[in-house]
Amino acid sequence: MAGELERWVSNQLHTLLGLSERHVVAFMVGLAQRSRTPEDLLSRLEETETLRVTEPTARAFAQQLWERVPHQMPQERPARLAEQQALALQQKNRSYTLLEDSDDEETGKAARSSKRHHASQGPEGKQRKRHKHLRQRKEEEEDKDSDEKPSGEDTGRIPEEESEDEWDRSERERLQDLEERDAFAERVKRKDKEKTRNILERSDKKAYEEAQKRLKMVEEDKKFMIPELRKKSRWEYLAKREKDKMEDLEAEIADEEYLFSEQELTALEQQELEYKRKVRDLAKQYKQAGEQEKMEKHNRYYMPEESRSKKIPDRYEEPQAEDHMAPRDEQRRWEEDHIGAAALRFGARDANQRHPRKNYEYVLEDDEMIQFVNAVQMRGANQNKEEKPELSQAELKKLSIQEVRRSLPIFPYREDLLAAIAEHQMLIIEGETGSGKTTQIPQYLYEEGYTKKGMKIGCTQPRRVAAMSVAARVSQEMNVKLGNEVGYSIRFEDCTSERTVLKYMTDGMLLREFLTEPDLSSYSVVIIDEAHERTLHTDILFGLIKDIARFRPELKVLIASATLDTERFSTFFDDAPIFRIPGRRFPVDIYYTKEEIEACCEMLQDRCRRLGSKIAELVVLPIYANLPSDMQAKIFEPTPPGARKVVVATNIAETSLTIDGIIYVIDPGFCKQKSYNARTGMESLIVTPCSRASANQRAGRAGRVAAGKCFRLYTAWAYKNEMEETTVPEIQRTNLGNVVLLLKSLGINDLIHFDFMDPPPHETLVLALEQLYALGALNHLGELTKLGRKMAELPVDPMLSKMILASEQYKCSEQILTIAAMLSVNNAIFYRPKDKVVHADNARMNFFLPGGDHLVLLNVYTQWVESGYSMQWCYENFIQFRSMRRARDVREQLEGLMERIEVDITSTEGDYIPIRKAITAGFFYHTARLTRSGYKTVKHQQTVYIHPNSSLFEEQPRWLIYHELVFTTKEFMRQVIEIDSTWLLEVAPHYYKAKELEDASTKKLPKKMGKTREELG
Repeated sequence: MAGELERWVSNQLHTLLGLSERHVVAFMVGLAQRSRTPEDLLSRLEETETLRVTEPTARAFAQQLWERVPHQMPQERPARLAEQQALALQQKNRSYTLLEDSDDEETGKAARSSKRHHASQGPEGKQRKRHKHLRQRKEEEEDKDSDEKPSGEDTGRIPEEESEDEWDRSERERLQDLEERDAFAERVKRKDKEKTRNILERSDKKAYEEAQKRLKMVEEDKKFMIPELRKKSRWEYLAKREKDKMEDLEAEIADEEYLFSEQELTALEQQELEYKRKVRDLAKQYKQAGEQEKMEKHNRYYMPEESRSKKIPDRYEEPQAEDHMAPRDEQRRWEEDHIGAAALRFGARDANQRHPRKNYEYVLEDDEMIQFVNAVQMRGANQNKEEKPELSQAELKKLSIQEVRRSLPIFPYREDLLAAIAEHQMLIIEGETGSGKTTQIPQYLYEEGYTKKGMKIGCTQPRRVAAMSVAARVSQEMNVKLGNEVGYSIRFEDCTSERTVLKYMTDGMLLREFLTEPDLSSYSVVIIDEAHERTLHTDILFGLIKDIARFRPELKVLIASATLDTERFSTFFDDAPIFRIPGRRFPVDIYYTKEEIEACCEMLQDRCRRLGSKIAELVVLPIYANLPSDMQAKIFEPTPPGARKVVVATNIAETSLTIDGIIYVIDPGFCKQKSYNARTGMESLIVTPCSRASANQRAGRAGRVAAGKCFRLYTAWAYKNEMEETTVPEIQRTNLGNVVLLLKSLGINDLIHFDFMDPPPHETLVLALEQLYALGALNHLGELTKLGRKMAELPVDPMLSKMILASEQYKCSEQILTIAAMLSVNNAIFYRPKDKVVHADNARMNFFLPGGDHLVLLNVYTQWVESGYSMQWCYENFIQFRSMRRARDVREQLEGLMERIEVDITSTEGDYIPIRKAITAGFFYHTARLTRSGYKTVKHQQTVYIHPNSSLFEEQPRWLIYHELVFTTKEFMRQVIEIDSTWLLEVAPHYYKAKELEDASTKKLPKKMGKTREELG
């Protein structure tokens, strides 16, 4: 508890004086221990002239410091205490006298007084009196010595009493912190409840306001709209009447010519017929002249004065081919003749139709082709060979939404599925990706009435891309606007409203909803989709949902998986029934390679460059998690005629997304997995072979439209012997700091016995608890503190949360929020085009500031804000505009949460030391120092390196704080900042000792003169 006291004193001194140092802190604590009362402490502080004791803040600091510091009470030896008690008893006994007559009493008193007087006047009395004074002085000296130097027995008693007092004080502080934590949680709930609006009241009010607005618009615009509508209606009527009259006139002329062609007409009849013919010809000429004028009006050049005074046509119209009087028709016919002569061909024109053949050529020569072996065929659910293949994406566009939904494999099982959901509280749904689990099951439940009475249906996705794309697709199928009845919620982006009843979200967002709604009372159905991916948050959801389902029998829980490992899910969820949906309708042929393929890839790229335009068009489309939404939508667009779509995807296309029209799948057999070393605290993204379950999922992408082929770029032996059966769950290979903090916030303290499907390693769990304790999120009993409860409200890493909360103390919240937002975009700020590497590096160096990379990020964001969030500024400085825009969104969300966690937003201009101290307060775990052999971490002595892109790469400061440690070719520190070693003792005296932070380079060698050669002999 001494460390907590020193940390509190340090924070108070920083607030009062603007600085803090460990020696000053120790002096203040010692001064308070020697003071008998708070007033005594105030007088001592006034003598030191460090504080103005007249200020209320200084007096409050002195009062709190005196109450927190344990005080040593004066102790007495047992022998001395017994002697004092005996003397007090003797004096008390002497005070008792016998009750006699008043005369006898007075006589007795006089006799006793005279006796004492004579005894003191005699020589023996004087000697006895002198001896008494000597003995009294000796006893006083012994008492003084005993007070200054207590015996061994007494020294053992004093610390015991001190520790008891300190324990009581620490227990009182712990209980007070718990009360403040619970009060903070209640305030947060109250704020959320106040922000939550009544859906029905808001909907009725909004509908009433819209109706009033429409009525007002009708009344105001009625007098302007009706005359215009009358004119438009008259014009349309005249055009139709002109057409009808023209048809009647031509029919009348044709009838007269047919009926009276063989008869001789009178002069009047001939005159009337000629008149009708003339009117017809004039009408046709008038119409042709009008079209000619219209075409000339479109095609001629307009002077600027005319463009300002007249209505100018907005598009160019080509003349008709049969119109030989059109403008520039002669030039058009001349071009057509010469183009036809240049493209002169011989032979039958319909030869290609009569003798069709595949018009393509191989990119590789025959001797360069990779030999594949057709080893196995994955059978499809459709065994009827006569059934037609599924419709392509372009053909599906022509169908109605209902026809598309009926074509999905899940549709025939709709009624059986709904009956199974109604009968069982928990249900495991097994179905291939693309069978319609994600998009159709929530709609079936919505149609069945599970969203009545204001309830919602929640569906979790492990990836943000899947949550956004699926929500957009479902809103299109339900014919509603995205964000109303159907919405999605991902980290730093919420596209929902009070009317949302179908909510797609990442599993991490559902975990955060447990903080404000532990029983998920607003949900009637919770669907955990893609459960087979076993992400970190999915595994945590398993344990929480299983417990909530026992508490709420009316809650329906659906676990959807695309693999055949559903028996394990069923066992974990109390033997829940399994509902299987067939997905792949057509067989897929599996091909394995016979040799390595690295050399082939190089030859393939070289040959493509040489062929150029000789090969057909390839539409290459990437898809990955951080891709913007507009670019993600391109993979679902129909392929142009005569082209081939190539989707280059991470394992996100393995199960999370279903792309129609895929016939061929090329499986390299690798995936990127995050691994975590608990000993060094280093996370690395390593390319590793995928599991056999993942390989089967990739092959299944080819059997959706028609019979497909999967080309595996590894051998069948490698598939059977070198690949694991299933992927290692993420909970066993990642840092658990966020998870432990979240579970503690939910009131789950017994993490060892938490119901994990696959328990995490003990070492990783212990390290997470140690880090949270060091950050102040947990107390010595493992309970969540008020600081930890605030950290749990921020959707960032615990170290970033501590950095943001510490910024309030150092008065730099504005700058720290910007740095935290820039650190959250995954190092995607700068980019280096290969053809402009030098320019990009120079542009990056222009942002460098002394102090470190965090200040560089702050400088980039500040200049971008000053430019008005300009996209052109980003292009000129080689900065990714999408990343900056995302950082702005993250910062706005974090700034909105500052009021929620009761943190004031402050700013410091031009002074970077408070910013660096706030970063140190959050990331003191990540400290490295420069030694003779390079940089090493302080605690584990692990060799690390500054990343070459860092602004401190050439400066090599002595002490560093790094944001993350990643392993690529070496153990690189990313986003480093220079610090002073004394700051570590200021922000984390409980974690670092002064001896650990001693700098050997500052120590001087002893001044000793060596001996000469003659002296040495």
